[in-house]
Amino acid sequence: MAGVVAAGLVMSGRKPTVGVTAITTGADPYATSLPMTNLAMSESANLAGGKVTYLDGHIANQGDRTVTSVTVQVLFRNYNHEVAQNETLPLTLVRMREPYIDTEPVSAAPLKPGAEQDFRLIFDSVATDWAGETPEIRVLQVEAHP
Repeated sequence: MAGVVAAGLVMSGRKPTVGVTAITTGADPYATSLPMTNLAMSESANLAGGKVTYLDGHIANQGDRTVTSVTVQVLFRNYNHEVAQNETLPLTLVRMREPYIDTEPVSAAPLKPGAEQDFRLIFDSVATDWAGETPEIRVLQVEAHP
């Protein structure tokens, strides 16, 4: 199983996280046109003996522009509802599910108006004081064209 996970990470062409963005940063104006639903968390072991955490969901483009890139902020909160971890990273779309889940950047399969697609966010580590609840996702930046 660990080999499959490692192969999936290598084959997915993952990009490293962009970094940390202030929580007070505003959302992209097009964010309201990109609702995210069906959020689900999972995890698996990696070859180093640690674990990888996944946040899967579904995104729809309800706007009138073709989306080529989405940058999101993901906030993991602790039991006091304080931010335990703040990550900013590009959204990746699920390209295939068998024999493993493989992802690609939005630019490889742009979301046209009316299109919907599953996505996966991958975290190599999560704060130890994370409460385990589904994190908050905010769309910070969208690249789109008519």
